[in-house]
Parts: sequence; structure tokens; C-alpha cells
Amino acid sequence: MNSNKMFFFFMLIFSTFISISSNSWFGCWIGLEINLLSFIPLISNSSNLLASEASLKYFLTQSIASINFMFSILMKLTLMKNFEINNFISIMINSSLLMKMGSTPFHFWFPNIAEGLSWFNNFLLMTWQKITPMILLSYYMNKNFIIIISIINTIIGAIGGLNQTSLRKLMAFSSINNLGWMLISIMMSENLWLFYLIMYSFLISIMCFLFKLLNMYFINQLFISNLNYLIKTFLLINFLSLGGLPPFIGFFPKWIMINSMMSNNLFFTTFIFIMMSLIMLFFYIRIIYSSFMFNYINLKWMNIYIKNNQMMMINFISFLSMFGMILSTLFFF
Repeated sequence: MNSNKMFFFFMLIFSTFISISSNSWFGCWIGLEINLLSFIPLISNSSNLLASEASLKYFLTQSIASINFMFSILMKLTLMKNFEINNFISIMINSSLLMKMGSTPFHFWFPNIAEGLSWFNNFLLMTWQKITPMILLSYYMNKNFIIIISIINTIIGAIGGLNQTSLRKLMAFSSINNLGWMLISIMMSENLWLFYLIMYSFLISIMCFLFKLLNMYFINQLFISNLNYLIKTFLLINFLSLGGLPPFIGFFPKWIMINSMMSNNLFFTTFIFIMMSLIMLFFYIRIIYSSFMFNYINLKWMNIYIKNNQMMMINFISFLSMFGMILSTLFFF
């Protein structure tokens, strides 16, 4: 991490605070622009063509969303008194923010860009980059529109991940699926959304850390590599936790979300969300099952050396995933 990257990383964090603490739409827009211009130097890499392509695609999509956002705000200012057009403007503002966070029906850029990024940048794209648009969305929300979008999000995230061979694209579709949950949670309560986001960020950080450590980018690498059985078990635990299977900690936020959705009479939405979570679990289990079953010869180039302190960290994180649900159940008593 050189000084340039550190500066842009600081600006990335600072721009989010500018947006969410601004008292005007124009201030929010400035924060989003600074965020965009500080994220691009972090992801662009002259030695990697895919990263350069990803940074250009990211710039174009975010610019279009920003223009749309600015145009919608100006329309809102000029046509404030007209109530019929108000509904349309709220959908316009919501759509531009959904495009910024990579939600359906503007999700096409998201897996393509995730494919060109390193694991750390992927982690940033899936967690930190979603905070600003979501908080801005909660200020001016068209509730019926958001419910429909979040249902489509969970469906696209679950079905899109079925035929993926790239782990980065798979995590991107997983992120789209979880975005559906987050959109519903921010519609009900900001505290609920914050809790879900923290838990999701924790689980995604574990997966990105593990894949970076094992230098893995495709599913077949999990089959070929004759990994240590302890590492395979940790991958199993964390995948199932991300899928939201009890008794792992990933189920805890989903459990609270289902409770809140039922108390808000969103029965059909809850049903769709649970069904799509089953599809997510299906392809997670398929990956893990294959990597457990196939036991290839250990190839010379696949040697993985993990330092003891990193192994201790993986042990600790997996322990949290395993026993987190039991610990979280104690909160209810």
C-alpha cells in the first residue's frame, strides 16, 4: 500500500461521510463524485488489462448514474408543486442510486467489474461502495418500487450464480442477492439495515481473505488443489454461514429480517426471499461438496504456504461463524 493508494483510500472513506452528513442533494452528489474519483485509482492497474477495463466500465456506469441523479434532483426542484410527477421523480432518483450500488435491473456491470478486481477491491465494491447510495435511498424512497426491486434482486442473485465458474462473479451474484435483503431492511428500519450490513461485511471479508490467502479465483482451483482438510472445513463453514444456514452466524441477521418482514405483513416477499436463499445454499454446497470429494494429486505450482498467525486468524473467524448463532441466541433470553 503506497502513499498514493493510502490517500485515495482515505478519500474513499471521507467521501462517504460527506454524502451521508450533507444537508442538501447537491452535497450528496459531490460526495458521490469524490467517491467515484477516489475508487478508480484504487482499482486501476496498468499491469493488469482486466483491472484497467474494469475501472473504465466502473467510471462510465457511475457517471451515467450521477448524471441521472443530478437531472432528477433538478427536476424535483423545478416541478416540486406537481404531485402527479412526484412519483415519477422518486422512481428516477431511486433508479440512479440503484444503478450506483449495482442493483437490478442495472446490475449488468457489477459481475463484469468484479471479475477484473483483486479480492480486496472486490470486498470494497461489495460493502463500502453500497453504504452511500443506500443511505441516500432511505431519504427519498418509493416503497412499492423498492419492494419489487428487492424481490427481483434476490431472484437474479440466486439464478445468476448457478452457472458461474469464477469465484469473483459468484460472490458478485451473492452480493446482488444480499442487496435485496438490505433494501427491504433499510425500508423497515435503519438500525436493522446497519446490523445486516455489518454482519454481511464480516462474512464477505472472511471469504475474500480466505480466497486471497489461497490465491483462488475459479471454482476448479478448489477441486484441483489438494488442500489441508482443516482449510476445506473452514471453507465449508464460511460458505454455509454466508448462505444463511442455521446454526452458523450468517443465519442470525436473516432470522431477524424474517421476523421484521412478517411483522410488517410482507408474507409473499418473505416466501420469495427464503426460496432464493435455498438456491444460494444449493450452489454453495455444490462447490464445497466437489472440493471435498475430488482428491487430485498435489501439483507443484499449487503449493500454498500459510503463516501460523494467519492460520490462527482463520481458526478464530471460523470459530465465530460456528458458535456465533449459539451466542446470538443467548441475546434473546
